[in-house]
Amino acid sequence: MTTNPPLPALGHAPAGPAARPGRIDDWRPEDPVFWETTGARTARRNLVYSVLCEHIGFSVWSLWSVLVLFLGPEYGIDPAGKFLLTAVPTLVGALLRLPYTVAVAVFGGRTWTVISALALLVPTVLTGVLLRPGVSTTTLLVLAAVAGLGGGNFASSMANINAFYPQRLKGRALGVNAGGGNLGVPVVQLLGLLVLATAGAAHPRLLPLLYIPLIVLAALAAALRMDNLPRTRPAGRPLRDVCRDPQAWAVSVLYIGTFGSFIGFGFAFGQVLLVQFPGDFPTPVSAACLTFLGPLLGSLSRPVGGALADRWGGARVTFWTFVAMAASTGAVLLASHRGSLPLFLAGFVLLFVLSGVGNGSTYKMIPVIYGAAARRWKAAGLDAGTAERRSHQRANALMGIAGAVGALGGVLINVAFRQSFLAHGTGEAAYAAFLAYYVLCLALTRAVYLRGARRARRS
Repeated sequence: MTTNPPLPALGHAPAGPAARPGRIDDWRPEDPVFWETTGARTARRNLVYSVLCEHIGFSVWSLWSVLVLFLGPEYGIDPAGKFLLTAVPTLVGALLRLPYTVAVAVFGGRTWTVISALALLVPTVLTGVLLRPGVSTTTLLVLAAVAGLGGGNFASSMANINAFYPQRLKGRALGVNAGGGNLGVPVVQLLGLLVLATAGAAHPRLLPLLYIPLIVLAALAAALRMDNLPRTRPAGRPLRDVCRDPQAWAVSVLYIGTFGSFIGFGFAFGQVLLVQFPGDFPTPVSAACLTFLGPLLGSLSRPVGGALADRWGGARVTFWTFVAMAASTGAVLLASHRGSLPLFLAGFVLLFVLSGVGNGSTYKMIPVIYGAAARRWKAAGLDAGTAERRSHQRANALMGIAGAVGALGGVLINVAFRQSFLAHGTGEAAYAAFLAYYVLCLALTRAVYLRGARRARRS
């Protein structure tokens, strides 16, 4: 185990500039003087370029939510197969989130941001070259799978930015970072609409090819403008330790309901409109005109959720968000049963907005959980520096776990839609399952984080 250097005394100005460009050797965001003189400016700069690279990662991850709209009869794939194509990148992205979280500690935030950005060239180049009529279903599945590389970027970006900000600002900073990344979903859908409206459905390869120069520029910007924070080998095994913590799994269950809903609905919404309301959406262009709206509003609402959580507490905001999500899902179920497109769209768009708010508030709960743990460790006799480092390492580990498990919710949503449409011709069975899950999440939030917190304060 490497020995961590002693922390400088609080209230002192930074010892000096970084030892070399791109590397910071002294980082104390909880020190008010350090934060005002140096920390805030550096953190904002890293946040900007982190958002840029994560944004492109989300766009690449979401490519197949748009590309399935291009796949006409000449591709030989039915609606059930298209739901499978949107589920595959979600699954791969979810599985990559754990190693991507660890990679920040191993390589450094700046270094890994550059590597993970350049990795996005793999799915964009392959899809741009191989996607054409007559391609086999196996090739389509492989191309969809490699697009999952974009899903891992979120976890490493969040772990990196979490280290830059003081506790009081983490909710807002993480919300901005995640919200800016989430905007990659509606942006790729808007670009897909542009390609459909100009070049036509016969040219799906133009969409991934548009991203190749953007990926190169984003990686170059990260290399020139981001920083690596001081790296210390974690004491113990944070991922293993967090996996033994029941709170980690409680938060992950909640994140399935929030982020799983956002990414699952974002991937499936266009296809749902085409299958459930074919008379209102006779062409892919007609559906694409609306599919970006929900992900756009859901992305913009995520920083709002983080800011509300900073003020009112993550658990409280998360609880009321799930109450509203359950009500919105009830409206969608009713609209589906009655064939009411206006009510259906209103309910679904509201679900996107609420999932964004819940994403921000749920992620704010993670540093709070381990901030409280750090106070307990200090009270038990652990020195302050070690307690803070352990708290930060476990918060990062839980961000990776919750991000991975939450993204699996997107897989489940696409699978639920596939099975519901196959069995019943509508999505109503899927909507009923989503409603039941949101009720479970609001009950869990109340039992563990609201009532449980009140009992802890009284004891």
